[in-house]
Amino acid sequence: MDMNKTPELNRLTLGFVPLLDAALLVIARERGFFAAQGIDVSLSRENAWSTLRDKVAAGLLDGAQMLSPMPLAMSLGLERAPCDALAPITLSRNGNAFVLSTSLCEQSGAALGSEPAASARALGNWLGQGRRPRLAMVYPFSCQHYLLREWLALGGIDPDRDVELVVLPPPRMVTALSEGQIDGFCAGEPWGSLAEHYRVGRLVASGAQLWPEHPEKVLGVTHSWAHHYPATLAALIRALVAASEWLAETPENRRQALAWLALPPYLDRSVNHLDSLPLDTAPIHQRLYGPGVLRPDVEAMGRIAEQLNRSLRHVERSLDIPALHECYSPVHFDAAMHQ
Repeated sequence: MDMNKTPELNRLTLGFVPLLDAALLVIARERGFFAAQGIDVSLSRENAWSTLRDKVAAGLLDGAQMLSPMPLAMSLGLERAPCDALAPITLSRNGNAFVLSTSLCEQSGAALGSEPAASARALGNWLGQGRRPRLAMVYPFSCQHYLLREWLALGGIDPDRDVELVVLPPPRMVTALSEGQIDGFCAGEPWGSLAEHYRVGRLVASGAQLWPEHPEKVLGVTHSWAHHYPATLAALIRALVAASEWLAETPENRRQALAWLALPPYLDRSVNHLDSLPLDTAPIHQRLYGPGVLRPDVEAMGRIAEQLNRSLRHVERSLDIPALHECYSPVHFDAAMHQ
């Protein structure tokens, strides 16, 4: 199939949640990479992952930035009716932060270090003396949820007994922490650094320390959409690759990307505390560019698939391996890039 033919759609809408790893979508629109591929893309800000998921499934969005486990969870019918979905390009790797409230850090002695187990053990030692903390993650089938559970286990903490886990949209995290509604969270940037900036929380570990180079966000589309609009999908992939390559070129480009992210339709004031786009710096190590970053990789989904399989065992199901391979196959990416 010729992926260089004219896109079947010349106007489409993609959803995103306000996080730094929406950057490639924003760059591709603002820098004109979508337009260069013959597509006029509108970006729709959605504050909750469940809303974004449902809009893609219903055809109200052509596709969206998604949590990397989400296309597979949709295909397996977890938390909603099954909807076959694909992740034809990775948008980011790493990028998550574990944050505890400033008061909880002071009481427990939990602090950021080279080994994430140290902060988890500090919290675990404190639990015997204090109350049961409430910790937030962004979505049940997310790296943030799975990483949070794994980090707690490093400290001997049972995530189902010793703490209360709740779901909150990323933009709600810092306010909820400041108001005492939660005692900590795991979320993507800029929300962890914003909590530190406002001095309501402190970073105690990162996802990159636990699962280095894990796929974090992907572009998600339904299988039906990809089947009906293959040239449009190829154009989207090429535009996002061009955005990634442009971002890698110079620090000036990364500063310009941050300026675009700071526009009101995107992340607005939530990035005002950042002097530059803090990519691939310790401890977050967020990756939006570089060799192999964007190409889908089933093997890299291994830790995530293992966690999803555990979720399925609770309802006496097992992971559908063919569905896993179809969701994260590089076939669409390779066809678009002629690899």
